[in-house]
Parts: sequence; C-alpha cells; structure tokens
Amino acid sequence: MAQSLVIVESPAKAKTIEKFLGKGYKVLASYGHVRALPSKQGSVDTEHNFAPKYHVLPESSKHISTLKKEVAKSDELILATDLDREGEAIAWHLLEALGIDENADNPKVKRVTFHEITKPAIDEAMAHPRQIARDLVDAQQARSILDYLVGFNLSPFLWKKIRYGLSAGRVQSVALRLIVEREEEIEAFTPREYWSIEALLANAADSQFSAKLHSSDGKKLGKFAIENEAQAKEILTELEQAHFQVSSLEKKARKRNPAPPFTTSTLQQEASRKLGFSARKTMSVAQKLYEGIEIADGTHGLITYMRTDSVALSPLATSEARDVICRLYDESYALDKPRVFKSKSKNAQEAHEAIRPTSIARLPSAVKKYLSSDQLKLYELIWKRTVASQMAQAIFDATTVDIAAGDKHSFRATGQVIRFPGFMALYIEGTDNGDDENKEGLLPPLNEGEKLKKEQLTPEQHFTQPPPRFTEASLVKTMEEYGIGRPSTYASIMNTLVTRKYVRLEKRTFFPEDTGRVVAKLLVEHFSQYVDYDFTAELEEDLDAISRGEKAWVPQVKQFWDPFIALLHRKDKEVSKADVTTEKTDKICPECGKELVIKLGRSGRFLACSGFPDCRHTEPLNGEAAEVEEPVMSEEKCDKCGAGMLIKTGRYGKFLACSAYPKCKNIQPLEKPKSLDITCPQCNEGEMMEKKSRYGKIFYSCNRYPKCKYALWNPPKAEACPKCGWPLTEIKTTKRWGTVQRCPQENCDWEKELIPPEKKAPAKKTTTKKAPAKKTVTRKKAEKKDA
Repeated sequence: MAQSLVIVESPAKAKTIEKFLGKGYKVLASYGHVRALPSKQGSVDTEHNFAPKYHVLPESSKHISTLKKEVAKSDELILATDLDREGEAIAWHLLEALGIDENADNPKVKRVTFHEITKPAIDEAMAHPRQIARDLVDAQQARSILDYLVGFNLSPFLWKKIRYGLSAGRVQSVALRLIVEREEEIEAFTPREYWSIEALLANAADSQFSAKLHSSDGKKLGKFAIENEAQAKEILTELEQAHFQVSSLEKKARKRNPAPPFTTSTLQQEASRKLGFSARKTMSVAQKLYEGIEIADGTHGLITYMRTDSVALSPLATSEARDVICRLYDESYALDKPRVFKSKSKNAQEAHEAIRPTSIARLPSAVKKYLSSDQLKLYELIWKRTVASQMAQAIFDATTVDIAAGDKHSFRATGQVIRFPGFMALYIEGTDNGDDENKEGLLPPLNEGEKLKKEQLTPEQHFTQPPPRFTEASLVKTMEEYGIGRPSTYASIMNTLVTRKYVRLEKRTFFPEDTGRVVAKLLVEHFSQYVDYDFTAELEEDLDAISRGEKAWVPQVKQFWDPFIALLHRKDKEVSKADVTTEKTDKICPECGKELVIKLGRSGRFLACSGFPDCRHTEPLNGEAAEVEEPVMSEEKCDKCGAGMLIKTGRYGKFLACSAYPKCKNIQPLEKPKSLDITCPQCNEGEMMEKKSRYGKIFYSCNRYPKCKYALWNPPKAEACPKCGWPLTEIKTTKRWGTVQRCPQENCDWEKELIPPEKKAPAKKTTTKKAPAKKTVTRKKAEKKDA
C-alpha cells in the first residue's frame, strides 16, 4: 500500500494529526529547526552574495536519519510545518537536509498548513496542497542572515570595548535601549507640585456626592492652575461663604465596543496583565493548546495557530459565537451581523485568523478537567475574548453636572451607570495600570437650579509621577507600536535580556542593570542608526516586502551590510575601552588625592581611584567614601606575624585581614571552619571541617587543603557504607526523595531512607487508566553530581 509521509514540527502535534488522517499516512516530527547557521565566524559568505553555510543541527541528525528511512518507503512527502515564515523556512530546510528536489516525482512533494488541529481543517488543508513559498523562505533567510551579521560582528566589538561574553542583537539592542531610556527618564524626572479641591455636597434628600473644582472666572482650570498650598487656601477662603447650586445638567448615552480577538502580541499583553504569565510561558501554554489535548471525544487542538497578527474571524467562528451568546444570555446580547475588526498592524497577514478556540461551543467548563491550571486559564481567556468580540455594545448613561459655587467658581461632578452591559457581562480588556473598570459611580437625582448643601471642602496635594517602568505587557505593546521585531520573537528577546543580565525582572517590571546601561550607551553613541526605532521598523517593513515578493533579499542585506561594517571598522579604531567603561567624576580619592572615576566591574559600576594600580582604593557608586564601612579591630591575632586582625568587608562579605598589611598579607575567614571530628576518608590524616564557600554555601572538606582536596556538599556521617566499605556516608535531603543516608562514592548506589518525603494531596483523576504498580528497583542517584 502506498504511504504518505507527513512531517510536522512537534511530536505532540504529530500524534494528534496521525489520528485524524488514518491509514496510509505516517506522521513524524522534525522537532523544530533542522538546519541553522553555525555559531561561529564565517557562516555567511559576505563576499559572495551573503551565501549562508547551513549545517544540520547536532540534535537534529538522528531525526533526519529517521526521516530519510521513512522517505525511502514513501510515495508522497507532505511538509506540514507551521503556517508562518519560520514554518515555511523549516519546510525548505527539511528538503535540503533530506536531499530531495521539490519538483521530483519520487517522492512527490506537497506543502500544506494547518490553521487549526481539527479534522475539518486538516482535511481542507490536505485537499489543497501547494508548493513551498520561496518568498517567505527568502524573508526568513534574510532575517537570519541579518541577525547573524549583527550578532557575530557587533558582539566581539563589545567584548573588546567592555568585556568578554556580552552580546548585541538587531532587535534585542533596540529593546534594551527602550528599557534604559525609560529608566533615565525616571531618574531625570523632577516632580511638580499641584493641588486639587474637592467638595462633598448633598441634595435636598441628603444624598451625598463629590465634585471637583473645575473652573474659576469662567476659565477651565488646568492641571497646574493651583500650584501650592497658599493658592489652595486662598480659594478655600473664597469658597467658605459661597452658595452651591446646580447650574447645568447633561445626560448622554455612551456606547463602548469590545476589544478585537487576540493576536500574538495582544495575547501576550493580556496574559501578563490578567494571569501574570510571562510572554514565554504564554506562548508555551498556547503551543500545547494548539497542538492537541485529549478530551472526552478524542484529541483535539483547542485553539487556532497562536502566531498571527490578524484580528479576523471566519464566518464559521462568528456563527458559532452567536449561537453560544444566545444560549448563555439572550438575543439582545448577540449581533445581527458579525462584527469585523481591522488590524492596526501594517504587515498583518489577513489570510490568517485571530487566535480563537477551534470550537467556540467548547466551553471552558467542558474541558476544565482535561487541562492543567495554566492551560485552563489561558483557554478561558482566549474563549472569553473571542465570544465578547461578537457581543453587543455596552451602553452607559453618562451624567455631567456643573455646580456654581458663588459667582466666581464652578465645580463638576460626573457619573455613569451601565444601562446595558453587553460584552462587559463576559469580559473587559485589561490595561497596563490594572484599572479594568470605570470607577465613576452613580449620582443622586439632581435638577437644574437646585440648591446644594456643602458638607466638606477638601484640598489635596499632588505631585506629578515619572513614566512607569516597562512591564512585559507594556514593552510588548511599545515594540509592536514602533514596528520593532515580530510578536513571535518578543518572548525570546526579553528572555535574552534577562539571561545576559542586561536587565532584571522584579515583580514583572524591567530594571536595567549597570552592564545593560553601558552597552546601551555605547550603541546609542556610536551605532545610533542601528538602534534607532524608525530604522529598525523600516528594516522590518523591508523584510515584509521580501515576503510579498516585492523586493529581493540579497540587495536588501547588502544595503544594510556595507555601511554597517564600514562603521564598525571605523569605531574599532576610534573607541577605546577606557572611553566606554570609565566615567569621570568630581570626587577625590581619600587615600591619594587623585580623581575618582566610575568603572564597570562584573558586579556593576563602582568608584575607583584613577591612580590605579598605584592606588587601589574603591568604594560603592551610591555611597560616599565616608559611608564605606571602616575596618574594626578584632580579638584575633595574626598567626603569621602576631599583629591584630581587622574585620574588613570585601566582595564576598566580611573577613579577617592582618593590620600589618602590606608587610603581612595574611587573611582568614571571619567564621572559622567547624570541626566535625571525622577523619578524612581520602588521606586518612586530615579532619573533615564545615566551611562556607565565597558565595555563602555550606560545604564539607578536609582541613589539609590544598594538599588534600576531598570535599562534599552534603553533611558527612562517621558511619561506613555497608556495601562498599567507604569510611563515611552522607545525609542528603530533597523534596522529592525526603532525607536519605547514602554512599558518596559515584560507583556505589547504596542508600537508606531516613525521613520519607512529604505526601502531596492526591491529584484529581482525569482518566480511568489503572496506575502502574510501584517498582521496587533501586533508584539511580541522579543528584550525585550535585555533590
């Protein structure tokens, strides 16, 4: 029987699709990318039209071997990698790695894409195969080559001018610039004082409400109209004797539309705001929902493809949404015609759909028991957003009341009441300040000309606030607004900035580290064009033009490369390391009187004497010399010269140093090693001691170090191993295994349970499968290398 081999990217997806396709089809996974540019110089030949020298990834070699064997037995090869540019490029790379001509007859090659992992969508895709879209492949190839050229030329420049191990990226560096410049804005911000005056008023029925001073002498008061307390008191004096009366009252019906269905970017933003998910976690969970989950009626992909910038919904989806809305609410909440959204993105791929449930009739409650907590949260978010996008508008009664306070001043009160909740009954889009709801409340019944009682006048002092630091959600939003990078890459970009220690993420907020600041400053001062927001966005548009077949990729890469490499060579000669890592100050060294400078070390920026190496004085950047902790004389005596020992503070904490320095350079730990009264099993001469590493971690080693280097991370016990006879054993405690006594020798697997692990609450059963019997095989000690 003829066989068709289908190749997808993920093994989870492969299993789901094979069930739908049935007999005659074999579905295997490529496990993502199979070829890439090697991480070394020379992987792109800049002298010969930027020819890339791709290599099969080491981890992909075994997958390629398996695929080759299956291709040899197949009459048809169907490439079903993802439906974006990256998926298209993977399909092309697969053909190249397998050595197959796309136009050959044996096997016959077809390209299909699955917008969703459901049987109807798969059948539809299989019925309409096509060839690989070379324009999309070229666009992805151009992106990879540009990123390689920037990374493998600009990164070594950073190594020479700052320190080894740093990296620069075409989009990564622009994202870093955004975070650093926002921090500089915050630091440079000067708060400005202003005041407001609020009146607590009551109508004839004693119903109270608040109103704010809005105008004086017929002129609307701006934010800074009342600049200080003296002005506020002067107005309060005028208001003390004023009579309050409703001068005008206006009621309007206001309508509010729902947010469009999710794109990759908006899903990352909303999952961050509402669920606290990182962009990386959001995409990982969404991938599993897309690839397929086993539920009551089989395995199904629960959401459509999650890498999209389209807000379009198919007629089938809008029809399903209407049925669900009518069933859960009533027809007044549904629309006569589907609501159509237009994408704000210039480069939206409208052929794709927005991220939505594959079946809107599949309510979150129906799949709850089959999903993990995170999967359920994300599925429910996507489901609610999709359904709400096809619900009726919310209608408010908005009231504005102007109140005369004497002849000079006027107050204003506003309130709104939801007349019809519409989509808000199901879902309200979050905001970056966390204010999902409109806080304006209901006003009591009021009439024009009605006199009001003044209950209280309250002046309030305010100060302007600096712009907020970027969160993952707001950084994604800003990058998308600028047109920087692609939403599908945002998660990896932010992760790189954190892992490179250019920024740190605290409570979902980005703070630039000293290294990140120095790197950003260097790039902005010397490579301003290449970290310019508009330039990066224009380059993204050029890549989109390549994907549409409007531009060729080689001229576009050349247009970028020639001026870039020329500038890099020039800056390599012009810029010195001292220019980048050293900054002058007006402070004087307390030891030698020379100027102190700001330097960059591995732990961040610090103040150092410009007279180094003759003078080695340093002090924290944020502390004055006088604030540096002075050494304190201890009761200890130096065991080399007999002088008193000082307690000093160093990079790794406090330590003892000889007061006769520099004649005697003896130093000792402040906390003396603790004797365990256990003979070292390796040398049989020394004694095991409890010590503390420079990073504060406890370990146990022989006191004859460095002559004997025997050491353990776990507490030793003076009890020989009953299996191999090693003179001591160790005690190890983990959450998974509890506390065990075991042999520390790598080639011995003896261990004994001392304290069993804490039992977890039994998980809810999701299937009726019988649990496998507990094995009594001796456990391998995977943690041994920890010691």
